[in-house]
Amino acid sequence: MERSPLVIAVYATLALTLGGQWIAAKLGVTTVPPLELSTMRFAIAAAVLLAACAITRTPLPLRRWPAVTAAAAGGVLGFNTFAFVGLALTPASDSALIIPTTIPLATALFATLIHERLTSRKLIGFAIATAGAALVIVGGQQTGTDVSGLRLRGDLLEIGAATAWAASLTIGAVVLRTESVLGYVTLMVVIGTAMLLPLGALQQAYRDVPAWSGETWVAAGFLGVFSTAVAYVLFLWAVKRFGASLAAMVTYLTPIATLLLAFIILGERPLLLQLVGGAVIVVGVRLAARRAS
Repeated sequence: MERSPLVIAVYATLALTLGGQWIAAKLGVTTVPPLELSTMRFAIAAAVLLAACAITRTPLPLRRWPAVTAAAAGGVLGFNTFAFVGLALTPASDSALIIPTTIPLATALFATLIHERLTSRKLIGFAIATAGAALVIVGGQQTGTDVSGLRLRGDLLEIGAATAWAASLTIGAVVLRTESVLGYVTLMVVIGTAMLLPLGALQQAYRDVPAWSGETWVAAGFLGVFSTAVAYVLFLWAVKRFGASLAAMVTYLTPIATLLLAFIILGERPLLLQLVGGAVIVVGVRLAARRAS
């Protein structure tokens, strides 16, 4: 993978926007139902992306609607539903470990279906980065928690969330061979928002939305504009440029970004083992992304 200033800036921005979503979600879900917040997140993102398409005169790939609908079912409906329901059954630490480490591996396997090579260098890099992610998460745990049937069910749902996102990335890699990134992401988010609307209405049917606090709207706005509209466009840009499996490795960087943002915004100090884990992640990502000489 090339290391131009543009690529470095894109991956740094992606890590911050994807890491920031956990901080924003933590601030938002304390006062509103998680699936309602998630639906509002994508509704805001859809409005922003449609405006961007109108300004840039970017057409939507309507003729590719079956593939885009499948991608939305995985990357929007499947990922968000499995992830949020899983969070209700398992500790957040489990989710933070399972999702960033499962997405690159699942994507690499799916990508073999579209003829992306799964080299030994990539596999070693994945393994090193996974070990680093484990250090970041385990390093932050002060006490253990008992394993239960509900926790196991939640962990399986988080694996399902990561697998759904990986499938969506692979579909995106195929569609983006002939379509623009902005048009594809916009149509996928619009379709995904329509899929999420009924789920978001399950608890309070959106009756509480007018009473949302300013902090909740800031959280929803950040999630919609930065963690969805901006992040999805940059993520799929990376997929189009580097392939699904290498682009997915940016998720390994999100625990590092989350630690940094938690320190700045929430005043949470990272532990030494977490910092070591962050360094190991960087080594694994660089190894997997290197071109064979």
